[in-house]
Amino acid sequence: MTRPRLTDRRKKSWTAIVLLWGVVMEAAAPPPVTVEAEPIGGRADRPMAGAVTSLWRREMVRFFRQRNRVMSALLTPIIFWLMLGAGLNNTFIAGGAPGQAEAAAAATHPGYMAYFFPGVLVMIILFTAIFSTITVIEDRREGFLQGVLVSPAPRLAIVLGKVLGGASIATIQAGVFLLLWPLVDGWHGAATAATMAAAVLIMFILALGLTGLGLCIAWPMDSTAGFHAIMMIFLMPMWVLCGAVFPVATAPTAMQVVMYANPLTYGYTLLAAVLGGAQSASLQAPLWLAVPITLASVAGVLWLAAALARRPRRDGT
Repeated sequence: MTRPRLTDRRKKSWTAIVLLWGVVMEAAAPPPVTVEAEPIGGRADRPMAGAVTSLWRREMVRFFRQRNRVMSALLTPIIFWLMLGAGLNNTFIAGGAPGQAEAAAAATHPGYMAYFFPGVLVMIILFTAIFSTITVIEDRREGFLQGVLVSPAPRLAIVLGKVLGGASIATIQAGVFLLLWPLVDGWHGAATAATMAAAVLIMFILALGLTGLGLCIAWPMDSTAGFHAIMMIFLMPMWVLCGAVFPVATAPTAMQVVMYANPLTYGYTLLAAVLGGAQSASLQAPLWLAVPITLASVAGVLWLAAALARRPRRDGT
């Protein structure tokens, strides 16, 4: 037997019932929930601040989780200062003056350990700030940096997060070493506390510029070995020729030209002036010249780092 075929009227009736049922179910269904992707570092309405904070926090956590790195950062400058400072202390005091002149110089001159103290602070800031930017190469190799670059956060946020993270680490390390300053100059109450607070501010400004310099060098590079090689060739002369190891006045004329052309010389002068006073033997340049050159150098390096980050590399990142 054949099944009875539906008439056209019955087909239209079933179609109307199905459509009506679909309308009822759609009306009874809850409204769809829209989930917006949250950019790295925070809410979509403030990707800049969120990304900067996240990258800064990441740099801090990465550093303090590496206990060997923390211990090395604390002990190395102390050992370096004690060995070199104690070995050259009497030589620097004597200054070649025999007899009573030597005794007078020893009574009025602070000695090499006091002279070398700001230089060790600059050394800590220099090496820590610049070598902290090696994480840019590591993050690119691991794919993390590519994820940050495609996020809604602007590339300036990457620069600020990395620079603030490296500068904070360098300032903390140098600040721990700065706690030894009362052993050199003595404790004078509020005056010593104010001196150390001003020194921390100058150290942070120097750390910002030096971290930006390291970012400028690390951004176009892909090899950590190449970064280390360039840094060791570049950093050691930069530190030695800023007046941290020997005064500019005692250097040969050609070397004095190089030292005065070194922007770090003026940052070191500011730090030495805060610790030792305006008449300190550590001053390598006039303060009225050191302040604008230091600030202009820091601003210029940060601007260059931001410009490099905005420009795509050959691999598209």
